[in-house]
Amino acid sequence: MTIAAPTTHRLAVAAPRRAAAASALHVVAPSGASAPSAPSAPSPASAHSAREIPAPRGWRFHTARAGGAPAVEVVGPAVPGAAEILTPAALAFLAELHTRFAPRRADLLAERQRRRRGLADGAGLDFRAETAHIRRDPSWQVPPPAPGLEDRRVEITGPTERKMTINALNSGAKVWLADLEDANTPHFANVVDGQVNLRDAIRRDITFTGPTGKGYALHDGELATIVVRPRGWHLTEKHLRVDGQVMVGGLVDFGLYFFHNAEELLRRGAGPYFYLAKLENHVEARLWNDVFTFAEDYLGLERGTIRATVLIETITAAFEMEEILYELREHSAGLNAGRWDYIFSVIKNFRTRPEFVLPDRADVTMTVPFMRAYTELLVRTCHRRGAHAIGGMSAFIPSKDPERDAVVFAKVREDKSREAAAGFDGSWVAHPGMVGAVAEVFDATLGFMPHQIGRTRDDVRVGAAELLDIAATPGAVTAEGLRTNVAVALRYLEAWLEGRGAVGIFGLMEDAATAEISRSQVWQWIHHGTALADGRTVTRALVEEMLREETAALLGEAAEPGAASTAGRASADGAASQDAARRGRITQAAELFAEVALGEEYPTFLTVPAYANRVD
Repeated sequence: MTIAAPTTHRLAVAAPRRAAAASALHVVAPSGASAPSAPSAPSPASAHSAREIPAPRGWRFHTARAGGAPAVEVVGPAVPGAAEILTPAALAFLAELHTRFAPRRADLLAERQRRRRGLADGAGLDFRAETAHIRRDPSWQVPPPAPGLEDRRVEITGPTERKMTINALNSGAKVWLADLEDANTPHFANVVDGQVNLRDAIRRDITFTGPTGKGYALHDGELATIVVRPRGWHLTEKHLRVDGQVMVGGLVDFGLYFFHNAEELLRRGAGPYFYLAKLENHVEARLWNDVFTFAEDYLGLERGTIRATVLIETITAAFEMEEILYELREHSAGLNAGRWDYIFSVIKNFRTRPEFVLPDRADVTMTVPFMRAYTELLVRTCHRRGAHAIGGMSAFIPSKDPERDAVVFAKVREDKSREAAAGFDGSWVAHPGMVGAVAEVFDATLGFMPHQIGRTRDDVRVGAAELLDIAATPGAVTAEGLRTNVAVALRYLEAWLEGRGAVGIFGLMEDAATAEISRSQVWQWIHHGTALADGRTVTRALVEEMLREETAALLGEAAEPGAASTAGRASADGAASQDAARRGRITQAAELFAEVALGEEYPTFLTVPAYANRVD
């Protein structure tokens, strides 16, 4: 069976359903506040007074539609661009997505918890017998690559901040993963601003001026193809509600980007493309496929207009890669080896089982047996079905130290050469300065070919035993590795609380995935009383001591002259206020780390309690 799909996109003749779904905006102001005129958001002048309202903060409105359709509320701080993005028509689309798909999403999350408990309690993990017919059928293929996705030899990832949007598109990479997930934080300003920047970038109407007066603009040449990563199924958007229920974060991110930009992208010869994060099985992919089908019908677009690449970054999804490609059908664009979240997933699912204790994070490279098995199976699966296989992240950041950079670039070339030799069609970088080095590696392998999908890797034989061979991972648990986990997680959480999701720490670009690994390893090592290489045992008391020391060190750094950003330092009062705010964030970060790494219970994701309790 071959899944048919158009090789080019066009607008369908059918009238879009949104024409019959016009909304009337009714504005409801919090007690004691004046409502903005619909559909405008509050002006910057009103933002300060809105923050003085105890609850809810900021502005609030809801849409009401005829025919018993659900009401949509926006409850959040006043942020620039909200009136342009959260239009009545866009909110009506989000309401349709939520009411149709949120119940299924809730069922899938409940199934996740059930399965996770089983694995922690000793249940086995294997390829599903009920889907064996999909794996055995050699005839089905995913559709040919969509326009702009034929050549993916270098992909750059990063948040959707305005400056980084421009730099990523100008970087020379073939694809920009515009990250609304791990490299972003769900502060409402970031949620809205990211959509504004994406809209402007697609229309080539985006500039930025930095604090020093330096200007940034898109060049006139070829730009990277935009592929947006919405939040995973587990995350919510508490600033948007349907009939009183918080919306699903991934549906908000997808819905706003698709609604505002799909037709414009098609007019420009591209399309609405997505990366799907943290899927745990093929049924979750089926839900996304149904979302895509509904969205295409809603705007009257041809089936297969949307394309999605799935990050295989959970251990359970590694056993269902073929099924995931199959479920997405004409929307499928390939798979990516999301290495950091994959390691996090292994720890999370098997955290209570001693045979799955991993050594220091630095020792868990892509060459250890269980990681090599997973990546080789990914390449074989993708190429067997005609899909792109994209390699994992190179998190290194160039510096101004030539000696250090020589070592860093050598490591990157070695890593990417291994991926190219294994059959990957491209790979990720986190910094524009790494694009050239990775391009050289894949240029040497691909030449003038856009990919190497024809290399099917029929030699690969990977089963459940190889995917689960965690015990064969070489390395040790060291005091240095333990302290690094504490230090990295603490520094990342402090930045996250400020609203920065991608942070350079100790020469690496860190995002939520690496923070998750760090705190999860600490929890696992404490839980099992793991012995350090120096003979000591990892205990809660030992980690608390390290946490106090690292917190004191970070507070000391914050107290140094010029430690904080230049923003807000126009006066001594501004500087003092900024310093005090950072000290408060560091203290909160230490408390959050203790909550997610030192408790008896293991929180599934650190971002969930952080968002619920520490983000307005």
